[in-house]
Amino acid sequence: MRSAREADRLPGRPPWVLLLPALAGLAFLVLPLLGLLVRAPWSTLGTRLVEPQVLEALRLSLLTATLATCLCVLLGVPLAWTMARVRFPGVRLVRALVTVPLVLPPVVGGVALLLVLGRRGLVGGWLDDTFGITFPFTTAGVVLAETFVAMPFLVISVEGALRAADLRYEEAAATLGADRWTIFRRVTLPLVAPGVAAGAVLCWARALGEFGATITFAGNFPGRTQTMPLAVYLALETDPQAAIVLSLVLLAVSVLVLAALRDRWVSTA
Repeated sequence: MRSAREADRLPGRPPWVLLLPALAGLAFLVLPLLGLLVRAPWSTLGTRLVEPQVLEALRLSLLTATLATCLCVLLGVPLAWTMARVRFPGVRLVRALVTVPLVLPPVVGGVALLLVLGRRGLVGGWLDDTFGITFPFTTAGVVLAETFVAMPFLVISVEGALRAADLRYEEAAATLGADRWTIFRRVTLPLVAPGVAAGAVLCWARALGEFGATITFAGNFPGRTQTMPLAVYLALETDPQAAIVLSLVLLAVSVLVLAALRDRWVSTA
């Protein structure tokens, strides 16, 4: 007897009218990456990786991406829980607004952050006058820019996990007298922990590769706001070999993230 997987497969060879565009699409996606590997200065790669500007950009990128991910988890998990568990008017609008940064050009996101959190912004002006707090062109500004573009990845992942979770466990805990906070902390979070972890990893990778919102809102100052993507942009004009090295680091991170999440996002089994 044929297996269910074999039964789902159509017999015969795929039509060339579909196969040729498929191969062309694959080549279009893979060839630029191969070009990056072919043109990489492998003989001097180790020396370039330990250059001060590279290490500083890498340190700042890892720091800001990690802080942005922590902020996304702190704000995004409750937001995802609210959208998945609470019925309120306008939930579809809220869900649409949460996903806007996924399709919004990052530069536009940076401009929007400036208009809200800049020194003359809607909130930033008050923060500056009252507490002396400024975000634009600071490391904190990098974290906020990365959080803005990365949080939707976490919210979507966690909301999907919450909707797929079995509500009977939460209902059983409620019948035993547990309050909502205890249920969330002791039952809900363990159930959706894989979704939170996957969303956090995607969020971290997106924050690490953020460019447009960061350069618009935080600028490009070495040691303070110059992350890896910004360093690639700057090095491309003065030292293309260094730009390739930095790009290889970001490529390696992307591959590792996909490998870590292959069972959740890539596998079709």
